[in-house]
Amino acid sequence: MAHIHLGEGSFPLWALALWTTVGVALISVVVYRIRKDSIKTHQIALAGIGAAASFAIFQLNIPVWGGIHMNLTGLVGILAGPLLGALIALVVNIFSAALGHGAVGLLGANTLVNASEAIVAYYIFKALLRMDWDSFPASTGAATLGLSAGAILMGAIIVISGVNGSALPRGDLTIAVAGLVGLNLGVAVIEGILTGFVVQFLVSVRPDLIGLVDRTTTEDSAGVTA
Repeated sequence: MAHIHLGEGSFPLWALALWTTVGVALISVVVYRIRKDSIKTHQIALAGIGAAASFAIFQLNIPVWGGIHMNLTGLVGILAGPLLGALIALVVNIFSAALGHGAVGLLGANTLVNASEAIVAYYIFKALLRMDWDSFPASTGAATLGLSAGAILMGAIIVISGVNGSALPRGDLTIAVAGLVGLNLGVAVIEGILTGFVVQFLVSVRPDLIGLVDRTTTEDSAGVTA
């Protein structure tokens, strides 16, 4: 949902090097964990579907305050997991940059932003399920908080880096970016609700895709209905 819509050369070289290095480090850890741990077949299939859906909706840009859109990273994280979710964020950003949606030099920063959305959404969703939350509020809340974390990280990256050629002092830039972050937080709520409906539907037809087979079976055997 959050994305840095700035052109090439907008960040100083030190910032490009910093965010690219951190982004490469994150993806390196993700690839190492994937190679070390086994990935279930259904997760790979979900990752492919999630990447395609995320990329498609990612291109629908609303030209408001630098551009806002949905990208379903919260949903991708919940379905595919944090590791594949981070890789999907990288792939979607690479293809988007190839189409001119986002600067190539900002791949590291944007991957960090979108990967954080998927990772945070996944862990919050699992935590809420362990607290016996129903799938709809758990997924809605998790996606909203994940997307909010990405929006805040996006704003922090811009403020820390500064923007080349901008006449705004750092304080005024912070205020302007805060407005952009606030707008993205509003969109996060909308996308969170959409994610909740999708997850609720999947739970009703294929709870195994959400990792709820054991929980659903236990509740049914005990005579408990959701």
